[in-house]
Amino acid sequence: MTFGDRLAEAMADRGQLCVGIDPHESLLADWGLSIDAAGVREFGLRVVEAAAGRVPVVKPQVAFFERWGSAGFAALEEIMALARAAGLLVLADAKRGDIGSTMDAYAAAWLTPGAPLEADALTVSPYLGTGSLRGTIGAAMKADKGLFVLSATSNPDAGGVQGAEVTVVDAHRGQSVADWIATSLAWTNQSGAVTGTLGSVGFVVGATVDRAEVGLTDTALEKAPILAPGFGAQGASLGDVRTIFGALAPQVLASASRSVLSAGREGLSTAIDAHNRELQEALHV
Repeated sequence: MTFGDRLAEAMADRGQLCVGIDPHESLLADWGLSIDAAGVREFGLRVVEAAAGRVPVVKPQVAFFERWGSAGFAALEEIMALARAAGLLVLADAKRGDIGSTMDAYAAAWLTPGAPLEADALTVSPYLGTGSLRGTIGAAMKADKGLFVLSATSNPDAGGVQGAEVTVVDAHRGQSVADWIATSLAWTNQSGAVTGTLGSVGFVVGATVDRAEVGLTDTALEKAPILAPGFGAQGASLGDVRTIFGALAPQVLASASRSVLSAGREGLSTAIDAHNRELQEALHV
């Protein structure tokens, strides 16, 4: 099965909530865990335990593990392997972006079956040009993995870049950068090889983003999985998912991190259930 098929199946079975694994120092302290690699390991394992069977996807934020060096990466490897063994799809939020053999090496690290850091999908940056991702897309397709490409992110200062008009590619003059990124890679999801409801190349589109303001069209996102950060602590409500995304709502993987994790290790399962219930009620109203 392609990643898009697996994601669609998991979302149909367990809803559209993605739980972040973001072991901020403040959360480690609140959970009574040590602020070190051992603490982030325990944090991640507890999130996986609570998320298994409840949601389709978990999303470890790689930076919070990377800061602890080899011990942090060892913890991340264990957490991701356990999550995948528990039937969760693992989306590594690493936002890798480079050119040539360097980007190929990133793809090999995160998307190769059997690799220590093997994930089901990876966040990537297109800001060295969408062509810089061709090799990574090829590697992902070959291994039935997925990608989520930054398109319209939820941070407030992103609009000046992502909503800017494309001027260097004649055929796309007047189009926004965000829309150009999505349309430039849309062929992967609209090719004859894609037979399911979702392709395997998705886009990161913040729930707090005004897509019209940044010029990101629904057409550009056809059949693309949409990773939508910004729910919960960043201000968007899961209950408004249809209002925010309209006809695209069935494609949305709604990401929640701090609003779930702040419930603490004892309240984690209850928080996940509450978030999932709110989201599903909004989607099926």
